[in-house]
Amino acid sequence: MRRLLTIALAVLSLSAFLSPPVHAATTSAVFPREIVGEDFPDPDVFQQNGTWYAYSTNNGRGTVPVATAPSADGPWTIRGDAMPGGPSADWAQPGRTWAPDVYPNADGTYTLTYTAWHKASGHQCIGVATATSPLGPFQPVGTTPLICPLDQGGAIDPNTFVAGDGTRYLVWKNDGNAIGQPSTLWLTRTADNGRTLVGGNTAMLTSSGVIEAPDLVQRGSQYVLFFSGGGYNDCNYLTSYATSTSLGGPWTTAYRPLMTTATFDNAVCGPGGADVVGDKIFLHGWVGNQRHLYVADIGWANDYPVVRGSRVRYEAERGTLNHCSVRANAAGASDGKVVAYIDYADSWVENTVFAPVAGSYTLHVGYANGSASTASHGLVVNGNNAGSVSYPVTGWDNWHESSVSVTLNAGWNTIRLTKGDLYTEVDYLEVQ
Repeated sequence: MRRLLTIALAVLSLSAFLSPPVHAATTSAVFPREIVGEDFPDPDVFQQNGTWYAYSTNNGRGTVPVATAPSADGPWTIRGDAMPGGPSADWAQPGRTWAPDVYPNADGTYTLTYTAWHKASGHQCIGVATATSPLGPFQPVGTTPLICPLDQGGAIDPNTFVAGDGTRYLVWKNDGNAIGQPSTLWLTRTADNGRTLVGGNTAMLTSSGVIEAPDLVQRGSQYVLFFSGGGYNDCNYLTSYATSTSLGGPWTTAYRPLMTTATFDNAVCGPGGADVVGDKIFLHGWVGNQRHLYVADIGWANDYPVVRGSRVRYEAERGTLNHCSVRANAAGASDGKVVAYIDYADSWVENTVFAPVAGSYTLHVGYANGSASTASHGLVVNGNNAGSVSYPVTGWDNWHESSVSVTLNAGWNTIRLTKGDLYTEVDYLEVQ
């Protein structure tokens, strides 16, 4: 008989998303596509009149490198420097012009909000520039920074957000990390095409660690605030998000990050700096001491983001069960519970999973097999027989993964595991 053990729940944290070893090498996951194969960090992207525009932090290409493409997937061509004159000479100096945000205004002009090196303090502050073309040249506006709270370490990473009612805001970060203090993501109302602040600042999220690169999106039922965490110059950088039904909060951070090196199975190192444009998400990844530009498909599961190629976990015990049962206090299992006794001809467990677009995906099944040899479950996808999942012997409460390719529809899909050979307990399903 299978033995039952009681053990404490192993909790997954925001900063460490760990997956068990994968037994099977089968994969049909579609990972983010590299679209600029050179340094192009902190991307800001928009589409206008059939052309896509992307901007990056300063590098060898200039103060604000700009690239264009006929589609999100490219081909992308770097067009030069959108702000060749550099940041405002009145308050800034060249060399650290970061995270540009370009927004096309209703009057046909363009506003660039950028981070620059504040001459008087040595910290970073946020300034504004304008142009009549998305390619520039952008000319700095004003003789002082737009946002520069020096007592809070300065300000970085501006992001323009226009609410459904037309109200315009700037999301930004006070750079507490620069002075050994907590950092906060702030929301500030703006006017005059983003060149003037209106009213005070509203705190959104605060962290004693690194929290940066905000990107705010409004969905039907809620607001979604994307942000990056960790160190940008290695594979620990990640993208997570928080949600709220009101711009004033409170904000609830996702239980697991949206994109990490691990959720992409190392296909992208340190996915961060995310910018969501329609059904695409742009991000940078660490490649040979540079940050290259990638794009991936994004979808919305009940207004929560799902990125194609990034693992999404579904606890098996939260699905629909037939002639099987939930075993609690499962030693080492995700969320401490598993589906057990899938032992009868009419036994099955079914989970509903989400796919951003139609196509091929990898299904990872977390399992433990204490039988004498390889076991299996039948696999049914959207009511159709899709083969089976095989489980090499692991021993009970020794959790591993087995992976198979599946074809999913855009949106919600059902995946059912049925009684196969011998006996296996199921911990979770991950779709990638």
